[in-house]
Amino acid sequence: MKIEGSHDVPAPRKKVWDAFLDPAQLKKAIPGCEKLEALGNDEFKATLKVGVAAVKGTFEGKVRLAEKKPPESYRLAAEGSGGPGFVKADTLITLSEIEGGTRIAYSADVQVGGLIAGVGQRMLGGVSRMMADQFFDKMTQLLKS
Repeated sequence: MKIEGSHDVPAPRKKVWDAFLDPAQLKKAIPGCEKLEALGNDEFKATLKVGVAAVKGTFEGKVRLAEKKPPESYRLAAEGSGGPGFVKADTLITLSEIEGGTRIAYSADVQVGGLIAGVGQRMLGGVSRMMADQFFDKMTQLLKS
């Protein structure tokens, strides 16, 4: 499944870049994030409580940042599993300067399996976009404060 989008944030690109690599900021902004610990070498361990339709559960997994080109782009590889199944994502995140702030664009290839895959691609796509919007809205609030 491919998920793409962009979000404009009224903050300078360097400030946005720093926030997107700060585990404390990310933990506050990621929907359902209960734990986000730095493991070193741009790797993090995460625990998320997520629900899609009637399928709810806790996912544990790892997030790895790679191909960092400050303050323009990086690749985020995430994989996690839990009661509802597994999720694997490979996302390219790019930051570009726009008038009044920064545009964050993302393009993700996502694989899901197990119970959560039975929910259906259309619903998963909609929920993924909704969670992305919640994340960017929260990051925008954090960057303003």
